[in-house]
Amino acid sequence: MTIDQITLFGLLVFVFVFLIWGRWRYDIVAFVALVLALLAGVVPSERAFSGFGHPATVVIALVLIISRGLSNSGAIELITRHAVDATRSLGRHIAVMSGLAAALSAVMNNVAALALLMPVDVQAASAARRSPSLTLMPISFASILGGMVTLIGTPPNIVVAGYRADALGAPYEMFDFAPVGLVCVTVGIAFVTLIGWRLIPQREFSGDSEAGFDLAEYVAELKVSSGSKLIGQRVRDLDPEADKADVEVIGLIRRGERMPGLARRIEIRAGDILVLEADPDRIDAALGALGLEYVAADSKALAEDDLALTEAVVPESSRLVGRSALSLRLLYRYGVALVGVSRESQRFRERVRQLTIRPGDVLLMLGTGERLADAATRLGVLPLRDRGQKVIQRQKASLAVGIFALGIALATMGLVKLHVALACVAVALVLTNIVPLRELYTSIEWPVIVLLGSMIPIGEALQTTGGTSLIAQGILDLGAGESPVVVLTLLVIATMTLSDVMNNTATAVIAAPIAVELATRLGVSPDPFLMGVAVAASCAFLTPIGHKNNTLILGPGGYRFGDYWRMGLPLEILIVVVSVPTLLAVWPLY
Repeated sequence: MTIDQITLFGLLVFVFVFLIWGRWRYDIVAFVALVLALLAGVVPSERAFSGFGHPATVVIALVLIISRGLSNSGAIELITRHAVDATRSLGRHIAVMSGLAAALSAVMNNVAALALLMPVDVQAASAARRSPSLTLMPISFASILGGMVTLIGTPPNIVVAGYRADALGAPYEMFDFAPVGLVCVTVGIAFVTLIGWRLIPQREFSGDSEAGFDLAEYVAELKVSSGSKLIGQRVRDLDPEADKADVEVIGLIRRGERMPGLARRIEIRAGDILVLEADPDRIDAALGALGLEYVAADSKALAEDDLALTEAVVPESSRLVGRSALSLRLLYRYGVALVGVSRESQRFRERVRQLTIRPGDVLLMLGTGERLADAATRLGVLPLRDRGQKVIQRQKASLAVGIFALGIALATMGLVKLHVALACVAVALVLTNIVPLRELYTSIEWPVIVLLGSMIPIGEALQTTGGTSLIAQGILDLGAGESPVVVLTLLVIATMTLSDVMNNTATAVIAAPIAVELATRLGVSPDPFLMGVAVAASCAFLTPIGHKNNTLILGPGGYRFGDYWRMGLPLEILIVVVSVPTLLAVWPLY
């Protein structure tokens, strides 16, 4: 093993460890790895930022812009409104929503598809008086599977198609992924509809909750007003009133400092801040019952009378990730206050406004309806309930769909290259103001772009230094004496396992060169191996960190880290069982 190979493997271990750790966001980890690779000389300086101009990177950015246009036009809303019926049985509801999620994911980014459907499903759960924990995970998994069907459905497909163009001279076309993808989607939806949802731990339904489910309760801060009846009492004396209001007092803050322990013996003064744990309705009820007020209620930004609370989940692309409400100056810049945070049933000792926000957190925000809607858009958070605040250009739905369909048709017929067609569609959506200029750059998930732009040069270096040959040899040694079918199966399992703990785009960048190397050594066609990587890299069902959709549902579904494998493990085994024979039938080895 050469020095360059050792360095590159060390960098991949660095990326792997830090992505699992989760302290740094994946794009920062990837960019640091790229800088280290440049300093070590394993990536030539002239290739340093070649990944940012790679066709795969450009196509992903364009797909995200087009997804925003389809959403803004109301085309997706029209479909969901007619497809969702709260009176359906649970199994039928999951079948319809999963099929819809898969269909949408085939023609738009699968994260965007889930973001559109998640509030609809939460509302349906509320109307049916059941927990959305039973439905959000099946819908998330279906949206991931749906991305396999077309080139633009998921970043791994785009990465694999781009690598095929570099290695073999021609990329995969728009619907080359469809035969295998449709089989996986059909089997996967049948599984989550008939069996999968029964394996998910059920969260109790809370009939008093407006959301209709037992979301992990919020840690919130409420201020003791000057006329409060609590002044002079000790924290422990609040237990009877707190029980009546169905809240739990878990701390007290005075002059910005959290008092030791639960501050049970401390006498309450005017201006103190009580730390409560409760659901949103109970928090609001506690204001009247205990004589409290929201911490920021005296701010000029919240002087209006029509204040409202909204719950929103934080995706990885949000501006809030890695920052706090205080550092972002949330109240000053956006006119909304962060009232509470729900994080996987965890308590935390940081002040709510000083808490570093993570993907999957659910925020309880206070403000006017207009400011809440504006803040949600600008911050990139996803409201859990449709409050009718977003202005959708429904009269342009047909125009948006027509523009998109024309672009795909031209690319499919070979009249223009796909990336050119998508660029034209994006420009047309901007010119028709379906995607306003102010939303153009916010539509793009920049962390994914930085991740891909950083990992592509590292992946190229791994190939040029012979690193992929070493990995390929290891897989061949593991399957020594076995047929290429066994080696293909091992590659699919290895890629799938890596994708469960690592970003699926990064997994595809690393695994695609290994697939071609294995096929070359075995003397077979590289297509089934490349397609195997595309399928496996998208199948991240065991953890909430393997795919952004899994992170997105973590808070709203009230899931815990260990809930995912219960349905995810049998689904991954099922995908391996059905995908390998389908791959060999559609893409023969010889």
